[in-house]
Amino acid sequence: MLQSLSTVDLVVVVLLLLFLVMASMYSSFKKKSSEEYFMAGRSLKWYSVAGSIFGTNIHAQQIIGMMGVGYSIGFVQSHYEVWAVPAILVLVYIFIPIYRKRQFFTLSQFLENRYSSQTRLVYTILMIAFIMIQLIGGFYIGSRTLGILFAGTNWEPTYLQGILVIATVTILFTVFGGMESVVIADNILTVVMLISVLLMGTLTYMQPEIGGLTGLLKLDHAEANKMHLYLPANHPKLPWLGIFTGLTILNFFYWTTNQYQVQRVLAAQTERDAKLGSLVAGFLKLIIPFFSIGAGTAAFYLFKSRFGENAIKPDDTFLTLLKTVVPVGYGFVGLILAGLMCAIFSAIYSMMNSVSTMLAYDVYRKYMKPNASDKLTVRFGQIGVFVMCAIATGLAYTTFDPTSSDNFFLILANQTSYLKPGLVVVFFWGVLWKKTNPKAAVIVLIVSPIIGFGCDFLYDHVLANFVWIYDTFGSTLNFLYRVFLIFVIGSVLIALLSIYFNRRTGQVNTHDLTVSVNGIGSALLRFFVLQAPLIGLVLLAFITPQQASIPAALLTFALFWWYMKRETEEIAFYQSDVFYAGLLTGIMMWIMYYFA
Repeated sequence: MLQSLSTVDLVVVVLLLLFLVMASMYSSFKKKSSEEYFMAGRSLKWYSVAGSIFGTNIHAQQIIGMMGVGYSIGFVQSHYEVWAVPAILVLVYIFIPIYRKRQFFTLSQFLENRYSSQTRLVYTILMIAFIMIQLIGGFYIGSRTLGILFAGTNWEPTYLQGILVIATVTILFTVFGGMESVVIADNILTVVMLISVLLMGTLTYMQPEIGGLTGLLKLDHAEANKMHLYLPANHPKLPWLGIFTGLTILNFFYWTTNQYQVQRVLAAQTERDAKLGSLVAGFLKLIIPFFSIGAGTAAFYLFKSRFGENAIKPDDTFLTLLKTVVPVGYGFVGLILAGLMCAIFSAIYSMMNSVSTMLAYDVYRKYMKPNASDKLTVRFGQIGVFVMCAIATGLAYTTFDPTSSDNFFLILANQTSYLKPGLVVVFFWGVLWKKTNPKAAVIVLIVSPIIGFGCDFLYDHVLANFVWIYDTFGSTLNFLYRVFLIFVIGSVLIALLSIYFNRRTGQVNTHDLTVSVNGIGSALLRFFVLQAPLIGLVLLAFITPQQASIPAALLTFALFWWYMKRETEEIAFYQSDVFYAGLLTGIMMWIMYYFA
C-alpha cells in the first residue's frame, strides 16, 4: 500500500506521525507524582475527556471491524454506536456522581468501598483478563494491518514482526508518558480520524454506482436490504432481540464498569467536565454509523459491481475501499493511513495505561507494599506493562490466524462476553440496592462465566431440540442472548444470596455509594408513555417508522427539556448537560425509527 503512495501522501504520513509522537512524548520529560502519571493530575477538561474517550473507542479494531461488518452484514452494526447512548446517560447521571465522591484511581477501589476487599480482588483479576483478551486482539488486527500497509516494500513485516513493533511502541508510550501522553495522543487521533472517516465515507457515497446516501438507500431497497437496524430474532450474528437485551448489557459494561474507559471521567477536572465530555463523545460516536458502517455497506455494492460478489474479505474492506475511492497525490491517502496507523496503537496503550494503574494500586499498594512511594508505585506499573505485552505477544502469535476471513469484531465480542455480564450485575445492584451483600457480589463475579458456559450447554443439548425455540432463536445460542441470560440469572442470584447473607450477618452500611431508583423509574416511565403511541401506530401499520422518526425525536427532546426546566440551578440552556443529553437521545431515537 505504502509503495504506491505519492510523495505528498508520504510526507503527510511522516509529518503526522512525527507530530503525534512529539506532542505525546513532550509530557514524558516532566517529573510526575503517581496521580499525575496515572490520572493526568485529574486536570482533564471536557473536550479532553471527549477526545480521549472517542480516541480510545475508535481503535483499529473498531474502524476495520465496524466497516467489515457493515460490508458483510449491514447497517445493523450501527447499534454498537447508536444504542450506546442509554449507557452514556447511565454513566453521566448515575455512576459519575458516585465514582467522583471518593476520588478513586480505579473502579476496584469503588468496589472495595461499596462491598469488600475480596470483591476488589476478583474485579481486578477479571478486568486484567478482559484487557488481555482485548490486547491480544489488538496485536492481531494491528499486525495484519501493518502487513497490508507495508506490502511490497522493503519494510513489509511478518505477522510476528508486526506484533513486536506494536508491543514496542505501546511500551514506549505507556511507560514513559503516562496518562497525559495517552490523552494527548487520543485527542490528536480523534481529530485525524474524524477527518479521515468523513472524507472516506463521503468519497464512497460519491461513487457513480452508489449515488449518495439516498442512492444507497434506493439501491439497497432493490437488492440486499442491508440498510436496516433490525434483523430476525434467529439471526446468527446480530438478532434484533439480542440488541435490546444482550447488547444493552455489553454497552453498560463498556461505559460504566470498564476501567480503561471510565478512567477518563475519573481524571476530569470537575464533575461537569466528566459529564459533558461523555455526552460529546456520544455525539462523535453517531458519526460512525453513516461514514464508517454505512460506507462499509456501500462498499458491498461498489465491490460487487467492480470486482464481483464476495471478492473482498470483510476485514479488508477498509483498505480496499481506501485504494478504490480516495485519490492519490493530494495528501488524503496519507492522512487516512496516518490516522489508521495511530489508531492501531491508541486503544492498546490506553488499555495498558489502565492496566498499569490497576497493577500499581490494586496489587502493589494493596497487597505488596501499602506505603510505597510514588516512584516505586509508578515503577511497578511500568514493569506490569512489560509483562502484559510479553504475554499478549506470545498468545497473539499462537492463537490467531492472520489469514482468517471471519469478522474479527464479532469474534472479539463473543470471546469477552462471558466476563462482562457478571460485572454489570455487581456494579448495578451495588448502586441501586442498598442491601446488596459483599459475599453475594463475590460469588456472582466468580460464577458468571460458568453460568455462561452452562447456558451454552443447556441450549445446545436441550432447548434447541424444541422446535419453537429453534425457530425463534436459531440453532445455537447467540452471544447477545447468552449475555442477557447471564445478567438475569446473576441478578436473581445476587438478590437471593444478599437476602440470605443479610439475615445471617447483617446489612453493610453503604448509603453514600448508592442512588435512589425512584427518580430513575419515573423518568423511564415518562419516556415509555411518550413513545408507546408511536410504537403502537407503527406496529399497526397506520404510519411507517420513517414517518414516526421525527415525532419520536421531538418528544424525547421535549422530555429532557422539561427536566432541564425543573433544575434548581438557574443557567442558560446551552450550559446545561441535560440539554445536550436530550439532543443526543433525540438523534438516537430518530435513527432507531428511520432505519427500522
